[in-house]
Amino acid sequence: MFHPLQRRPPAGIYWWGARSGPAQALRSRYQRLLGWLQKEPEKCPGPKSLLALLASQCSYVTGQRVRRAQQVGQLYGDIYSERARWSLFRCLWRRFQARHAGACKLMAALAGVFLWEEERIREEELRRSAEEMKHMEEVSRLFQGSGGEHQKLVSKTHVDLTAAREEHPWEMVMDKKHFKLWRRPIQGTHLFQYRVFGTYTDVTPRQFFNVQLDTEYRKKWDSLVIKLDVIERDLSTGSEVVHWVTHFPYPMYSRDYVYVRRYSVDQENNLMVLVSRAVDHPGIPEDPEFVRVRTYESQMVIRPHKTFDENGFDYLLTYSDNPQTVFPRYCVSWMVSSESA
Repeated sequence: MFHPLQRRPPAGIYWWGARSGPAQALRSRYQRLLGWLQKEPEKCPGPKSLLALLASQCSYVTGQRVRRAQQVGQLYGDIYSERARWSLFRCLWRRFQARHAGACKLMAALAGVFLWEEERIREEELRRSAEEMKHMEEVSRLFQGSGGEHQKLVSKTHVDLTAAREEHPWEMVMDKKHFKLWRRPIQGTHLFQYRVFGTYTDVTPRQFFNVQLDTEYRKKWDSLVIKLDVIERDLSTGSEVVHWVTHFPYPMYSRDYVYVRRYSVDQENNLMVLVSRAVDHPGIPEDPEFVRVRTYESQMVIRPHKTFDENGFDYLLTYSDNPQTVFPRYCVSWMVSSESA
């Protein structure tokens, strides 16, 4: 037995009654309508028919919106070029990501999509590395121009002018003629960030730079490499996602890195820059056979003595990572200095 709900009738009934006569006529018509619903429930729409009506209405609204979107897309296609349309689409996508950043990342992870807009290396990062190289060159000239005890005092520590105020100054670990190594503690951790400033005189800058980029060649000369592959490339900036698996001393597990890198060859300022940092990629899940290194940053800047294809250059390498080891600090410092030398 269908029991109608006691609810207010649609506003249209009141409007129709008000147009037909005074309030008494409205009340009379409302009572007749209510009696009809109570006496003949079989003529009223059932739950199934109400759902069908709702589904039909939703389908109609959705169809209208899809057709409207097609019309807008066709209009923009007639007015703008393909490049302008893609630019507009990226702008709208960035706005959508700004409002729904968390949802976008979740959807991308579920769909196995890497968000280049969020993770790519920015121009500011390349420029900051170049500025650090210029500062180190000034420090190097200061070393050469200082003599005796003053040179030892200056070379012991130096302040990075490009760093934030709360960061520690660099402390020298090794000081050789063509190789200098500093370190400084990373705020809030037990880790150190390392900086190497060195010189080569028997190899060209381009050869050295290509060795850093060539993953296939590294597999041949680096016996510690288990896997080293470029997973994905960003066509707009040249950034790459790299998966690197490397041996660690027994009995520790091997480590694997997933990082994005980008390079720049600045002909005008005579510089080569390579910046890398760890990222998460949905296509490279963690492997129980390896320990995933999630904290990793590297910035390398090369300054040729003359040109990119003539022997001789200076380089600056700033590096930090967290390989999740339990070595004492002095052991880590010794290994870093040994590998760098």
